[in-house]
Amino acid sequence: MIRVLIERQIVEGLEQPYSQAVTGMLQAIVRAPGYLSGESLRDANRPQHHFILSAWQSRAAWMRWLHSSERRDALNDISPFLEEPERITLLEPLHGRH
Repeated sequence: MIRVLIERQIVEGLEQPYSQAVTGMLQAIVRAPGYLSGESLRDANRPQHHFILSAWQSRAAWMRWLHSSERRDALNDISPFLEEPERITLLEPLHGRH
């Protein structure tokens, strides 16, 4: 299993249209093979700074979604509300403690 952290900086004043546009992406992602769970978060001190944290069965499952036409179409829908390109970080669980 891997987790994916997506950071998005929303243009000030466009949070509501962004939220409406991102709904389509969220509906598509839950149907993606290998998708396990996800949540949308917002920085408590910077409301335009949004995060999506999702869990995937494998890196391959995430990569299929990342390069899918469904994601590309949904990203085109939300792009007008982004101040800058989204940042994606792949996270793997640590096996054992140091």
